[in-house]
Amino acid sequence: MKYGDITSRLANLGGDKWAVHLKALKMKADGADIVIASIGEPEIPPSPILMQSCHDALTAGRAGYSNGQGETDLLQTLAKRYAARSGRAITSANVMTVPGTQTALYLTMMGLLNPGDEVLVGDPFYVSYEGVVAAPGGRFVPVPMSADNGFRLQARDIAPHITPRSRAILLTTPHNPTGAVLRPEDLRAIGDLAKEHDLWIISDEVYAELVFDGAFTSPLDFADLAERTIVVSSISKSHAAPGFRSGWIVAPEEFVSRVLPLSETILFGNQPFIADATEAALLAPNTTAQDMRSSYRRRAQMLVDGLADLPSVRISLPDAGMFVMFDIRDTGRSGEAFAEDLLAREAVSVLPGEVFGTQGAGFVRISLTITDTDMQRVVRGLANVLKGVPA
Repeated sequence: MKYGDITSRLANLGGDKWAVHLKALKMKADGADIVIASIGEPEIPPSPILMQSCHDALTAGRAGYSNGQGETDLLQTLAKRYAARSGRAITSANVMTVPGTQTALYLTMMGLLNPGDEVLVGDPFYVSYEGVVAAPGGRFVPVPMSADNGFRLQARDIAPHITPRSRAILLTTPHNPTGAVLRPEDLRAIGDLAKEHDLWIISDEVYAELVFDGAFTSPLDFADLAERTIVVSSISKSHAAPGFRSGWIVAPEEFVSRVLPLSETILFGNQPFIADATEAALLAPNTTAQDMRSSYRRRAQMLVDGLADLPSVRISLPDAGMFVMFDIRDTGRSGEAFAEDLLAREAVSVLPGEVFGTQGAGFVRISLTITDTDMQRVVRGLANVLKGVPA
């Protein structure tokens, strides 16, 4: 039988990259005592106001059809939220709600790319990025980022990779897997480059509320970049609610109107009860994110302090987010081999850096979304493997 070309383009870009994590889950399901530090799923319950508001909306019968763009009240809340941050007029016409950031990225790429168009992405990169670029036939162009620069993408790194087929720059700030946060001067330089070459800027900001110190800056905050900036985000990380699948796109009005029929063709809007709960959570003080920032910073410090004296490894605190990238390049081992050994010997699951691109080789990504007790096990396990302590 015949299949569409998209199935071939995405054939090796799905769950295969999570092999170590999936293996650990299988071991845990079979009864093994495994610490799962290989995925960024918040370990705490969703925001209480989110849960209560969802219950209230369901009780009120808010389970009918929505519309393709989203529920009016949530669109207005999101517009006011981004207008307040940017100091610029942003209206409901600039917003579309979708089931999560992943859907937002998929719609964005399908709406912008023709076959052969290029998207420039910092390497390391989140594992699903290759797939959303490949889906419409786009070409994924990795831009190497340096650990020596804290993995902050720079305009000077992007510039040599721009060609006549370049269509967009995909940013992640705060970054997954490295936890780097782009500074205003980084964004200004990248924005000037995008203007010079007439490129879109797609900004994945799902970790924006998990910056440990200082304010968060978006390319959308620059007035002269607004016409070319598309922001995608969700409540998955900020409100510890990945299962709600509640995300959004903030973009120029023309982009929203042109992509809306595509969204309607695929899914035709969010569920009203989830929209109501999301609106309530966004309007209330986000104590959930505050708690996560405190916990994740503390656990990152536990890793740094616990491994600082070991030879042949480098580790530093991230600026934000749920992960630490652990540099084991000086050991001569690959991230994949190290992650497999750590799981087999110490019952600790982390992700090999190689799944995040060529610049991730020789690293492992450690999730901070575990208990302090489990983080102590992670530190001991890492130390035992590095010291060659028998299993």
